[in-house]
Formats: sequence, C-alpha cells, structure tokens
Amino acid sequence: QVPLEESGGGLVQAGGSLRLDCAVSENIFTYNSMGWYRQAPGKERELVASISFDGIMNYKDSVEGRFKISRDIPKRRVTLLMDNLKPEDTAVYYCAGARRLVADLPVYDFWGRGTQVTVSS
Repeated sequence: QVPLEESGGGLVQAGGSLRLDCAVSENIFTYNSMGWYRQAPGKERELVASISFDGIMNYKDSVEGRFKISRDIPKRRVTLLMDNLKPEDTAVYYCAGARRLVADLPVYDFWGRGTQVTVSS
C-alpha cells in the first residue's frame, strides 16, 4: 500500500488556483509532521508548507499568503490550496511525512510519487 498519494495537479494560468490532495494510508497522527515539497527542473527539492502534529503550519516565504495547508484527520487527507499561482510555482509537488525528529526538526522519510503543477504566463 502506498503510504502517501497525491492528486490534483494540472495546468493553470497565472493568477489561477489549484488544490492538491494527499491521501494518507495510515492515521495522520502517526506522523510528527506532514509537508508539501516541490521540485522544479534543474532545482533542488524545497519545502513549501508543513503542518505539525499539533497543527502548527509553516510556509516558504514565497508562498506565504497564497498557499494554505490543511488536514482532515478522519479522511486521512492533507490538502494544499494554492491561489494566485505564478509561473515560478511550476514544479512537481510531493506530499511527505516525517515520523522522526533530529534536533527537533522533522525528517521526511515518507514520500508520494508527486504530481505536476504547471502555471502558464
């Protein structure tokens, strides 16, 4: 069983919105943190948004105010709502889960396969 599975990517014009969902095969509370990463061609994978065990959300500066991460515990789903999308948001987006901490920081060991988000100008 795939632990994490993304859905909802696609092609959108600049200024548009998309919703990404991550289906989690186990209870979300088995993870210390859930996050959304992205990787654009030729660039390193970067953390876009995360939500901790106790519900604290964090965002990359460039998406603050445009993206929102949330979770639905009964449905075992983590969602990333993306508004006012920009061409530089184009990337493969990955759902990730962290069960362990190192120096109080989550280590994301569990990954989905990714979903493509393309924003046209």
